[in-house]
Amino acid sequence: IGGIGTVPVGRVETGIIKAGMVVTFAPAGLSTEVKSVEMHHEQLVEGVPGDNVGFNVKNVSVKEIRRGFVCSDSKNEPAKEAASFQAQVIVLNHPGQIGAGYAPVLDCHTAHIACKFAELIEKIDRRSGKKLEDNPKFVKSGDSAIVKMIPSKPMCVESYTEFPPLGRFAV
Repeated sequence: IGGIGTVPVGRVETGIIKAGMVVTFAPAGLSTEVKSVEMHHEQLVEGVPGDNVGFNVKNVSVKEIRRGFVCSDSKNEPAKEAASFQAQVIVLNHPGQIGAGYAPVLDCHTAHIACKFAELIEKIDRRSGKKLEDNPKFVKSGDSAIVKMIPSKPMCVESYTEFPPLGRFAV
């Protein structure tokens, strides 16, 4: 926004955002201070979960931040890039079989990134979570599995148990 500077826009998923906070954008690792927070063109004391806010930041150019980045409090477990992650995958409706090497595009929060099924660790019962088979060769519609995923580009994903909105994805 001309004259004001860079105003990223996003949804507050957990915690708060307010002026004076030092925040970090992941996966870029950029840190900056929040100058102000607004919603629907009105200044806010703080943004809370569920709010879609715009926030003015210092010394960060629009070219340095992208859709899918996660902004978090630099002093309190800031979000980080995941080089790989383990995911519980439920195959709802997919023609044929899925094996290691399959690389669909994942939609995780607002990120849209291809991630490779690097390793099928175990097939599990989708209701109970009990292990059915170690190192399955493939999975198909109706199956659930624990899979090691490797993103094709830097991506921020969190543990579902700690931050559900940032630990859920769809293919």
